[in-house]
Amino acid sequence: MDTSHAQTQPDSGDAPSERESRESRGATVRRLEKATGALAAAAIARMEEKFAWYRNMPPENRSWVGLVAQAGIAAFTEWFRHPDQRSAVSADVFGTAPRELTRAVTLQQTVQMVRTTIEVVEDRIDALSESPEESRILREGMLRYSREIAFATAQIYAQTAELRGAWDARLEALIVDAVLRGEEDDSLLSRASTLGWAARTDITVMVGLAPDDEAEAVVDGMHRAGRHRPVSGYEGPGLSVLAGVQGDRLIAIVGGVTGDPVTTLRALAGQFAPGPVVIGPVVAELTAASRSAEAALSGLRAAVAWPDAPRPVLADDLLPERAVAGDELARAVLLEEIYRPLAEAGSALLETLSVYLEQAASLEAAARILFVHPNTVRYRLRRVTDITGLTPSQARSAFTLQIALVLGRLAESGKSA
Repeated sequence: MDTSHAQTQPDSGDAPSERESRESRGATVRRLEKATGALAAAAIARMEEKFAWYRNMPPENRSWVGLVAQAGIAAFTEWFRHPDQRSAVSADVFGTAPRELTRAVTLQQTVQMVRTTIEVVEDRIDALSESPEESRILREGMLRYSREIAFATAQIYAQTAELRGAWDARLEALIVDAVLRGEEDDSLLSRASTLGWAARTDITVMVGLAPDDEAEAVVDGMHRAGRHRPVSGYEGPGLSVLAGVQGDRLIAIVGGVTGDPVTTLRALAGQFAPGPVVIGPVVAELTAASRSAEAALSGLRAAVAWPDAPRPVLADDLLPERAVAGDELARAVLLEEIYRPLAEAGSALLETLSVYLEQAASLEAAARILFVHPNTVRYRLRRVTDITGLTPSQARSAFTLQIALVLGRLAESGKSA
């Protein structure tokens, strides 16, 4: 009697408590399935009431949000049905909506949406349960599921941010390349605006050697240096910077460069590898940045001829080296801004300057050759400084003036020939 009962006991299945628990869970799941539509509608109604961003959304996006809310509740029901086979929920919940929805709904808004949906379900847990124990199990399940949803949301937006970051990096590289190639159309402005470019005026290009690091890290470092560089008289957190690594060169397009460019950009020079860093002329707008880039690149090539050049150095301070290296733009600048103004001021200035430089910057020697008083030489040299901004008694200025005189004579000789 007792033995037969003992023999049939293993075939009876699970223990009564386990069977009851499974049956209770099944009943809860069925009630959740029936209530899915009503719960989603209640969640949408609460979002409509609480969030202006939801009320202002286009109808199409609102319908997608509704589907995501309903899919979330349905996914929770399925998740709750199989406590021992719980998998990731991101595809079940967010797979119902197009990826474009992540652009229309921010991460903060998504958190608000998920939180509201969970609150609605939690408010109705007692109505969905038939016992305090069932209610406890359902609340615990909702708590664990909300954690899964939080991780899924973070993953979706992290992937979107990563894709956007890769796209932004490619777009930034295209802008830098376009500037170096001399493109000057309005598409530059629209592309830069897409990246949050704020500067409208005072643009320059810096060039130098790139550090031995990943290009992405180098560009990010330049961005940080620009953001943290306060600019007097410029609205914004700092300098606007677009950067790119091309071969062994690092190129930075910098906006909002007010005052002395060398002083303003000295902090950014630290982002370059050891070696010369050259700053192109400041131009009025981004579409003219190619001119600054051309001068900066020419200066970088010629900087080897001035080993003691400051860092950073202006491309205009490298005019004589650039001219000797064959830069036609530098030659034109030296002719137009130095030689011709001196020639137009009278032959006496050119003659005095030439003799003074040939006599190793000696006032007395120049005066003897010119048959004038040393004070006359001194006066004429001051006039040279007034016209050109260069002081003949300083070695660097004297070198620049000497190259300008050579180029001017060659140009005049070519005309006479």
